[in-house]
Amino acid sequence: MVRVETGARLHVGFTNLSLAHERLYGGVGLALDEPRVVVEATRGDGVDADPELESTTRAVCECLDVPGARVRLIEGLPRHVGLGSGTQHTLATLAAVAYAYDRDPEVRTLAPALGRGGRSGVGVATFETGGFVVDAGHPTERFTTTPPARGEWSVPPVVSRHPIPEDWRFLLVVPEGTGKSGQTEDDSMRAVVERADPAIADDLAATLVRGLLPAVATGDRDRFGHAVGEFGRLNGAWYADEQGGVYRPPAGELVAALGDAAAVGGVGQSSWGPTVYGVTDRANADGAREAGQRALDEVGIEGDVRVVAGRNEGATVR
Repeated sequence: MVRVETGARLHVGFTNLSLAHERLYGGVGLALDEPRVVVEATRGDGVDADPELESTTRAVCECLDVPGARVRLIEGLPRHVGLGSGTQHTLATLAAVAYAYDRDPEVRTLAPALGRGGRSGVGVATFETGGFVVDAGHPTERFTTTPPARGEWSVPPVVSRHPIPEDWRFLLVVPEGTGKSGQTEDDSMRAVVERADPAIADDLAATLVRGLLPAVATGDRDRFGHAVGEFGRLNGAWYADEQGGVYRPPAGELVAALGDAAAVGGVGQSSWGPTVYGVTDRANADGAREAGQRALDEVGIEGDVRVVAGRNEGATVR
């Protein structure tokens, strides 16, 4: 039996969604130690998988050209809330089945055939190495408003990767409900790209190069938090028409409610949400957790609140 474990990821945003620039997308994000995905697999003559992973396991077995596998989801991420469940579940299944057959999973090579890495490469990169990552995006001439067919792309390479400082923590506020996924997400992204203002990408480049990257490299949490908030707001300007505002409701109300929390610096929405996150540290973890619960109470919705560490290693296999 093979056991694969990995963590969730936060998607801070994209560096460009305008067709006017040479590279499209360019994901920015980071790996979290929790919540986690744990998948176990053994060889099999057919597919015997937990319901959540059945279709994924069939696709993995076909991709690897193996007769089957018994796959169990021991721990999983909540689906479609902005924590990377689709990619992390898929890649953990791929790795577990491959290693069960003493094969190299070739995660970066095989991810496109499983529908992963078609826009952002952050989920693949954090599965591989953890840390704070920026990917190069895709050539715009190939990724117009209609992307290539599944499997006919390469996962964008990582252009920058930094370890997350050990003292940093991340507040996660996950309200009830789900974000966009599947065809709905594809349609929304197509609409965003068709009308994206190219000037926003220039502002994002400045925020990335002069804010996010120096802050994570030097361990400056306050500067990183400020840059994360700015990066998210700029991305939200692209999405406003598709998600009902700079942040997807109720994320906007949660962001506003957390804005004055002393224990939290830099608040954003991960991917399509509804997860809202904030940057804090070990000393302020309790205060950040309390601020997250107060935000939910103030907005009048139920949800989950936790404070977690970053993850500086890729998926583990045993």
